[in-house]
Amino acid sequence: MKVNLMSFKLVCMVGLGVILTGCSSQKSGSGKLADKQVFTTAVDSELSTVDLSKTTSVQTFEVLNNIDEGLYRLGKNSKIENALATKTAITNDGLTYTFTLRKGTKWSNGDPVTAKDFVYSWQRTVNPKTASQYGYLFSGIKNADAIQANKKSYKTLGVKAEGDYKLVVNLEKKIPYFKLLMGFPLFFPQNQKVVEKYGNDYGTKSSDMVYNGPFKLSDWNGTGMTWTLAKNSDYWDKKHVKLDKLHYQVTKDPSTGYNQFKTGKLQYVGLSGVLAKNLKNDKNMVTRETSSCYYLAFNQKNRLFKNLKIRQAISMAVNRDQLTKKILGDGSFNSQSFVSKGLSINPKTGKDFTATTAKPASMTYNPTKAKALWKQGLKELGISKMHFTLLSSDEFAQKQVSEYLQSQLQQNLPGLTVSLRNIPFQTLLSRQKTHNYQVTMADWYADFADPITFLNILTTNNPSNVPQWSSKQYDRLIKASSTTDAGNADKRFEDMTKAQNILLENQGVTPLYQSASKNLLSSKVKGIIYNTAGATYNYKDAYVVK
Repeated sequence: MKVNLMSFKLVCMVGLGVILTGCSSQKSGSGKLADKQVFTTAVDSELSTVDLSKTTSVQTFEVLNNIDEGLYRLGKNSKIENALATKTAITNDGLTYTFTLRKGTKWSNGDPVTAKDFVYSWQRTVNPKTASQYGYLFSGIKNADAIQANKKSYKTLGVKAEGDYKLVVNLEKKIPYFKLLMGFPLFFPQNQKVVEKYGNDYGTKSSDMVYNGPFKLSDWNGTGMTWTLAKNSDYWDKKHVKLDKLHYQVTKDPSTGYNQFKTGKLQYVGLSGVLAKNLKNDKNMVTRETSSCYYLAFNQKNRLFKNLKIRQAISMAVNRDQLTKKILGDGSFNSQSFVSKGLSINPKTGKDFTATTAKPASMTYNPTKAKALWKQGLKELGISKMHFTLLSSDEFAQKQVSEYLQSQLQQNLPGLTVSLRNIPFQTLLSRQKTHNYQVTMADWYADFADPITFLNILTTNNPSNVPQWSSKQYDRLIKASSTTDAGNADKRFEDMTKAQNILLENQGVTPLYQSASKNLLSSKVKGIIYNTAGATYNYKDAYVVK
């Protein structure tokens, strides 16, 4: 869930990453290191599988970013820092990368981490039998597309180990953001012996894994409401890891979380709209903007939602400004875009991507027009009323949003009845993956700071295409952006701009808002690195002061 992959310079320009506090040192403005290096944070949903080949959860990628490690680690402002790679050589044509790996690194079971672990991990992810929803991110690596189309063996993927400490990657085309992809957990290594030992249980609880990152996952049974990251004594750079333990606690009611923060049981907690407003001047308040989009997905295999006027009417019946300011109140805002604001800029004009794309009338609140389109859509369908169930998570904010949508839609669209079904997040992801819903509230968080990280998922047959929307023209534009126009920044940007225009005009998905959060962070916690795209939290350098 997910870093400007175009260049670090561009990352700095658009301000994608921020470091929360200080750097790792013996002293800080508030004093020396505390004797007890323990940090407890609240999250709003259970942890899903920690199998990096199978997860799609932002929260899981956050955990993976701290319990495992790849070629690079992303630091402040998504700056690439060598991790398992100590040297990178790139051929003049940009199609071959040779990584020299750090010697002496270990998995938590004592096995050495080698280039073969990367080869195995990547091949496992692209293997169609794994059914990874993220396999498409390997597109551009030699044979990746053919493998996922079942035209070639997964063993032909353009990655090989030359001995234990040299990894060679061959590309079919230049990938402008390739090095930053290497800092995303999807491209981390996996221990083949351990994966095969646990089989279907791999990644389903903390004991059925091994780790090579700063921390190890513990005290997680696969469904629990708490889990812990404990310092990994086998980590190659353990001397720079200050935290002994990082406790996670699922807290679905922000009021409960706030009370626990006040009593010191939590050191980091998210706030609801009302609490956020009341505590806006609190010294511990921090705001987190995210490269994200929360949207409505209509199951377009359902005849009701194949009707464009129905989708447009629903979009125009939602007052997004009221939703973000009055209901959420956490800094989330109406971007009128699927691609998030602040993610990428037009190379020709320097303007944000969202400023260069069209905003169709269907993205603006207009209850009068919505009613007219709704009546026309019902007439075309041969019905006078409609009922559907809106599927969403049972997280506090999402319950509020779904209740608001229910009220707005029933008020503005005569003859419509909306039922709500709020279910655990992990179950929601499963239902969305199998398209087992009528209408659902979904979200997407950037894996890297480029519009393609959003636009790719709505290509025909993409595993993450929740609504099953399809447009041949859209597909052609996305393909051109990564093939014929990949080396021309202006043409590539134009392709992606046109693609989003088509998406919004046809309400392939209905964007609702770009998320942000208001949080309380104890002033004693320092050194957390937060990036809005990619694996958001990096706790390697975090510490607690007295």
